[in-house]
Amino acid sequence: MNKQLKRVSAVVLIMFVALFCSGTVITVFQADNLRADPRNVRTLFASFSAERGPLLVDGTPIAQSTPVDDDFKFQRSYANPALYAPVTGYFTLNQGNTGVEGSLNDYLSGTANEQFLDQVSAIFTGQTPKGAAVELTIDSAIQQAASDALGDYRGAVIAIDPKTGAILAMVSKPSYDPNLLASHDTAAVISAYNQLLAAPDNPLFNRTISGNLYHPGSVFKLLVASAALDSGQFEPESQLPNPPTLQLPLSSTVITNAEGGNCGGGETVSVADALRLSCNIPFAELGTAVGHDTLAEYAKAFGYGEKVDVPMSATPSVFPAEMNAPQLMLSSFGQQDVRVTPLQIAMTTAAIANGGALMQPTLVDSIIAPDLTVISSLEPTVFSQPITSATAATMSGLMVNNVANGAASGARMNGVDVGGKTGTAQNSEGVSNTLWFTGFAPANDPQIAIAVVVENGSGFGNQVAAPIAKKVFEAVLSK
Repeated sequence: MNKQLKRVSAVVLIMFVALFCSGTVITVFQADNLRADPRNVRTLFASFSAERGPLLVDGTPIAQSTPVDDDFKFQRSYANPALYAPVTGYFTLNQGNTGVEGSLNDYLSGTANEQFLDQVSAIFTGQTPKGAAVELTIDSAIQQAASDALGDYRGAVIAIDPKTGAILAMVSKPSYDPNLLASHDTAAVISAYNQLLAAPDNPLFNRTISGNLYHPGSVFKLLVASAALDSGQFEPESQLPNPPTLQLPLSSTVITNAEGGNCGGGETVSVADALRLSCNIPFAELGTAVGHDTLAEYAKAFGYGEKVDVPMSATPSVFPAEMNAPQLMLSSFGQQDVRVTPLQIAMTTAAIANGGALMQPTLVDSIIAPDLTVISSLEPTVFSQPITSATAATMSGLMVNNVANGAASGARMNGVDVGGKTGTAQNSEGVSNTLWFTGFAPANDPQIAIAVVVENGSGFGNQVAAPIAKKVFEAVLSK
């Protein structure tokens, strides 16, 4: 073989190896990413041509596909759309997919790796491919009760089973009708989408897990108190200075307690009473004593800054990596740059209610193939163990006292011990306060942990948010 022929052979061999490697990488490692890429029109159109699996609540479809006589063969429709839109999301031709529709698109459209054999079988048998059904953890009665209780307020309610992490209710208002976005009329879909996008109250935001994060206000004191007790630096009866006003270091800013004056009337106040009466100044001092690094460590353990998929990805809550002294004092009662989702606040309470074990929150109870084979089912998984069981028991007792004898009395129920904490977070000038309640019930065997946030309410969290939670507790305990 002459030299020129050898060179040509070498080039052909290199090109063959490069093509083989490229094909292998795409087939083995990139297939899922390419399939999930929203720009992949082939996958999108295939999704509309297959019988997409339903989304089920209590065994009843809240989203399903039915045959239609057009190019896409099937039409997606949503039952009780405004109630479940924060959960289902929408499924459109041109504006993407959100909610469970988007996060579990592979299973719903029948293209997940676990459904490969079903795809092959459909090719050989000539049957129309079908997607898997997804049974959600949402409880229809609790979802309806949470929506009714929130009424016309702009805000959110999320409820979790603290023992399993199953999300029992996910309500965000204002909501929208995903049927308007499921049409096969592209112009109509784009028009409806643009109207929703331009709406001043942002109905497309799922306020439980995304959108603009909230100041937590005094519900953040649960994390500060947990860190203080769990670190061993403080006991519930440890005394804190209790002045009626406090000038922040490095600043002329003066902070006060919500009701003015000092908390409880004494020159000092215990950690337990500071939590029960929701005192700002003692908690500013408590956070300073615990220290930024310790608070940051506990915030991370409770989920701040962490990736949480339910399966939709929640926006990570924020506890700043660096703070000066006045910023730390303000953050210690939920102001300054601390930002949260209602999911994050519900996770904090769920961990306390569950003996310190924080379970992975999820909306998915099971995924079931068309032949009724269970592809996956809920297996409760520990997300983290932010505090010890002893600290959790102490915090649970303090939260029960908050409701029975303190500033969270709006959630009090006859004959049932409830644990809770309220919050009234201040926003920028001219913007309404953010009103909060988080808690669990019943205290002796928690079945539900909840977070309620109201954006456009007046007054305090105990007057507005706590009664909303109470109605949801009643719905759970009456089942």
